[in-house]
Amino acid sequence: MKLLRVFLLLLISTAPVALSAQTLESRKNLAFQPGEQLRYKLKYGFVTAAEATLNVEESDVRFDNNPVYHLIAQGKTAGTFDFFYKVRDRYDSYIDRTELTPYLYTENIRESDYKRTDKVRFYQDQKKIVASRGTFKGTGQTFDLVSAFYFARSLDLTGIRVGEKLTMNYFLKDEVSPLSIQYLGKERVKTSLGYFNCLKFSPAIQPGRIFKKDSKLYLWISDDGNRIPVKAQVEILVGSVTLEISGASGLKYASSASKR
Repeated sequence: MKLLRVFLLLLISTAPVALSAQTLESRKNLAFQPGEQLRYKLKYGFVTAAEATLNVEESDVRFDNNPVYHLIAQGKTAGTFDFFYKVRDRYDSYIDRTELTPYLYTENIRESDYKRTDKVRFYQDQKKIVASRGTFKGTGQTFDLVSAFYFARSLDLTGIRVGEKLTMNYFLKDEVSPLSIQYLGKERVKTSLGYFNCLKFSPAIQPGRIFKKDSKLYLWISDDGNRIPVKAQVEILVGSVTLEISGASGLKYASSASKR
């Protein structure tokens, strides 16, 4: 059951570029704040297969004497999927409040009879990553699944052009992987929360056990101060998977959703 991992990969695919810290600083106001919660449903065809929440919390923890935000992503199967294959996954990331790069990332995976935990420490200045199964080399700014998502939301995309391809790096399954994504333009999208004016992207995906050779992944991100992903869609080997926002609270800026 890899739907929840697909879910998180869909979310970090909204991270369109690994830009320098200078570019990040050019947007003085972050797109999120402590107390924010985003809720999503992952549908396999017309059936809700999984649900997930993303939370931003204050933290008293410090790394290198720097204050951090605590990011929490939790996912679980729903409906008949939960009956046949129960999943309870949790991902935690502690990120620098200024640079938004991670110091510590943990995974707690519970998928039917399979259980796994992992802890990853990032040393950005040394370009070093220390995980439970070894030490790895980073490449400049390197992110985990969760921190990549929040870093991307606060980037300045004012000058992005239709057709432009960008790249970022993240650490997953004991290796640093690049993610290439293309900006497709603007589009209006209907969700259960209303209509959103969105930025549309198409990340490159690798065919394999989940995706078809010609699969296309599309993502829609709210074109407002919050920059939240509101919808994602991709074809898999059998059927299709759709990610859609189902709730949002504690947003830094007023929601831009409208009734029509």
